[in-house]
Amino acid sequence: MRPPSAGRVAACLGLFLLGAVVGAAGALVQPAWFPGGLLLALAGEAGLILGATRALRSRAGGAWAAGGWMLVVLLLTVSRPEGDFLFAAGGGSYLFLLGGITLAVICATLAPGRQPNGPPARLGK
Repeated sequence: MRPPSAGRVAACLGLFLLGAVVGAAGALVQPAWFPGGLLLALAGEAGLILGATRALRSRAGGAWAAGGWMLVVLLLTVSRPEGDFLFAAGGGSYLFLLGGITLAVICATLAPGRQPNGPPARLGK
């Protein structure tokens, strides 16, 4: 197994940051226009992760994008000492959190895995 190239590492870090931006934007959009904002936020996340898996042709792209999304969203769930919070205790917030994590896992695992030292066709044929 070869170490990843510098371009691949840069792409993964860029996808991580893009996932963080999509997570922050989704956290702000989802309560604004319920249920359209929730659907828009989840569709943006799914599009990012599926696009990342297709762009890098591996599950790593989707995993990095999903990691950025999850990190930002989980950090935004913490309330501040002043009592400020971003996610209210409601159905929309829980759907965004749990639905987003579920979508991240599903979309990141949809990418085809690489074949070890072989053609792009399935092994065993």
